[in-house]
Amino acid sequence: MLNDAWIGTYCGPAPGPGDLWLRWNLDPILLVALFLLSIAVARSRGHGARGALSIAVLALAFVSPLCALSSALFSARVVHHVLLVAVAAPLLAEVWPARRVRSAVPAFIVSTAVLWAWHAPLAYDLALGHVGVYWVMQVSLLASATWFWREVLAPDRSPIEAIALIVAGFAQMGMLGALLTFAPDPLYAAHAVAPFAWGLTPLADQQLGGLLMWVPAGLPYAVAGVVVARRSWATLRAGAA
Repeated sequence: MLNDAWIGTYCGPAPGPGDLWLRWNLDPILLVALFLLSIAVARSRGHGARGALSIAVLALAFVSPLCALSSALFSARVVHHVLLVAVAAPLLAEVWPARRVRSAVPAFIVSTAVLWAWHAPLAYDLALGHVGVYWVMQVSLLASATWFWREVLAPDRSPIEAIALIVAGFAQMGMLGALLTFAPDPLYAAHAVAPFAWGLTPLADQQLGGLLMWVPAGLPYAVAGVVVARRSWATLRAGAA
């Protein structure tokens, strides 16, 4: 019976348009984990706003009806993953920044490999069909992306190098999005039926998800680039003064 509890999609069965807004995820273990994380974030110095925003983003991903919608639509799952790796992760990296500059190549390779591996059809469908595997997916995506962003935003890193890493991070996500957009057939059994309730075919849902990963997902990377550029400019002005 204990093993049976792990079978199925963590966010529950795919919702229809009529009951989506009733599908808040109030899993007590999740809520306790977010509460403990919020305490840890609050203890960090000088990053209160970023820490609070990171918790809000994680709550949006896992507590709001987006969690349930991502059981139905691949495109919603893409939004969920973008929130983790391109919004929550850099915010957490700001809360717990790297202490020194190191090579960012290992972090880039690992975070890229993790993102691509979990979008392989077999791994993706397995994660949506087993709660334990689902959380391995979520934790590995968030942890590897946070590692990447800690290296990107490390103190004293050259702004040119940091921006190059940000461009590379978005480029690899965009490449994955392009492959999904132009795939001739739907790839994910987990979304073989539910999209019809939302007026989409599985292939159209997958194409929409690929487009979201390919184009709009660039916005948080652009914001990160602006942040790096502004910090560099502020440092130069302070040095000149």
